[in-house]
This record gives sequence, C-alpha cells and structure tokens, in this order.
Amino acid sequence: MSGSTFGHLLRITNFGESHGPAIGCVIDGCPPDLELSADDLQPDLDRRKPGTSRHVTQRRESDRVEILSGVYQGLTTGTPIALLIRNEDQRSGDYDNLIDTFRPGHADYTYWRKYGRRDPRGGGRSSARLTAPMVAAGAVAKKWLRAMYGVRVRGHLQQLGEIEIPFVAWEATASNPFFAPNEALVPELAEYVDQLRRRGDSCGARLRVVASGMPVGLGSPLYDKLDADIAYAMMGINAVKGVEIGSGFGVVTQTGGVHGDELTPDGFATNHAGGVLGGISTGQDLDVSIAIKPTSSIRLPRRSINSRNEAVTIATEGRHDPCVGIRATPIAEAMLALVIMDHALLHRAQNADVVHSVLPIPGSQGGAP
Repeated sequence: MSGSTFGHLLRITNFGESHGPAIGCVIDGCPPDLELSADDLQPDLDRRKPGTSRHVTQRRESDRVEILSGVYQGLTTGTPIALLIRNEDQRSGDYDNLIDTFRPGHADYTYWRKYGRRDPRGGGRSSARLTAPMVAAGAVAKKWLRAMYGVRVRGHLQQLGEIEIPFVAWEATASNPFFAPNEALVPELAEYVDQLRRRGDSCGARLRVVASGMPVGLGSPLYDKLDADIAYAMMGINAVKGVEIGSGFGVVTQTGGVHGDELTPDGFATNHAGGVLGGISTGQDLDVSIAIKPTSSIRLPRRSINSRNEAVTIATEGRHDPCVGIRATPIAEAMLALVIMDHALLHRAQNADVVHSVLPIPGSQGGAP
C-alpha cells in the first residue's frame, strides 16, 4: 500500500492496523542534537488516547510510546526516529459480522474494491487509531519548533454538533475533555453527547488550530504553498471533510476593502488571510479550522450491501466515539506542527543566506485571540 508517507524533507511513514500488535511511525529528516525522550511525546498522546472520559470510546489503551532509534544519550542523531505504540485492548470479535458486509460511511467498500481484501477489525488501516503515531511525531515537531523559532501550536473545539463554542481562553481547553475554550458550556456539551450515546447516534464537530510566533517566509509559490500543504495534511486526518484557513468560506461575503489585511509599520491590522499570502507565511498566526463528519460507527440500523451485492441491514456494535472531533484537537495540532517544521527545513535549505536590513513587521494587531 502506497500513500503512507507524509512530508518533503521531514518525512513520516506511518504503519500498523487498529487491531494489530502495534502501530507506529518512522520520522526521517529530524535534525540532530534535539533533546528528546518518550516523556516529551507522552503528554500529547495522553490527550488523544481513548478511554479518557465517558464521552469517548471506552477502548483502554495506555498509548505508551517507545523510541526505538534515532536518539542517543538523550539527543537526536539525525538518523530515522522509529516510534512504537503497542495495541493492548483489541476486541476483534466485535467485528466478526462485518467480514462480508460494508458499513455505511466507512472505507470498507472502497478498500475492498481497491485491494480485493481488507482487515475488518476496527477498520484496520483506515482506523483513526492510526492518528496516534502522528500525534507522537507531531510532539517532536512541536518541541523542535519551540526551540528553534519559539512557535507554539494550540487547538480547541469551535463547535460540537449544533452547539457553537465562543472562544474565552486557551487555558480552559486543558481542564475539560472537549478541549473547549469556554468552561461555561462544558455541562451543555456533556449532556448533548450523553443524549447522542443514548440514541446510538453521532455528530460532527468544528476545530480550530493556531500556530503563534511564526517566522516570515515559510512556503513557496504555486504547488508547494504553505497553506496548500496545511490543507493536504488536515484532509489526511480521518473524518475531516473541510478545511478553512483564515476567514475561509467567509471570504465569499467579504469585500476587498474588508478582506485585504492592511500593513502598517506597527503590524498587520487584521488576519483574514490566516497567516499566509501567496503560499508564504506572513509572520502572523497561522489560523486553521477543520470540519469533522459524524462518526460512521453508530448503533442505528442502516441499509447496506454485502460482497455479493445483496441488500443487508447493519448496526455497528463495539466501542466508538459519539463524536470523533472530541479527541481530534491533538491530532490537528500535530499535523500543523509537522507541516510547519517541514517548511522550516525547506526554507533553511534554500534561503538560509537571505538577509534583510529591516526587521519583519510585528504580527497581527487584531483579529482572533
């Protein structure tokens, strides 16, 4: 199977299946001399892992990451970094009735048509379980970006189903299982998800991820644009069906007098472009939002077919998230960090000798928090 490697100079190859012995990735291209241990990666994995609250799948995985190579005496060596996460709580029997049938909204049918066979246990290779190694790789990128440029990558839930979540404070995201930046709405979010679970149904979500402290100049015109690679990365996350950068689809109703971010000696007046102009970072915050579809694994009976093209009715049992967006914030953060680090390495390789006599203008003076 091709299509398991991500990035240009920083390349991450992801491997494993949801119910196999282990999942993991190999990071190739990380520079040497970065202080790195498993303890640097574990906090983000703990934020993403299942079983952390009643609102997510009750699959119990410790998601303890092992560093198998690429680190010596606490420092990266510049050689490939292999990361391994062992699967510990598979219940493959939950999927015995799916060997010959296809779940609506899942990749079951397309995988079978493409490869002639598939692993039906938990979705196999198409499972969101495979986002865990990317979160671990993203933690490496986050640490490198913070050390080299002072870049900070953070995310939060913007909307859960029908409930919009006004931004109040970043600090609130660490104190609730929804990564909601608004503590006052947490009880309403909890009740909403409880109702979905009782009905055996699911909902979608909208997430926002922001990179602050960005350097100017990352990205290239045309086909290696920074925002193009961000969109590519975000669409690679399971269940993502839409990506917005800056004002996103809001630009449709904006006029040019509103949308164009004015420049002053003191900084940009607004950030409708989301921190990217012409595919190149402006030094403002990178501001990205993603739309996540409702979880396809639900207990409600749905029409489908089997491999003989016969009509069947299927209801998915087992342990599933009523909204996969609840645990997706660390995943979106990781993918954004990986794109930024990759482009920082590309920029350093080609443009390290570019020097300006005038410092960059400060970042955005207004706009989103």
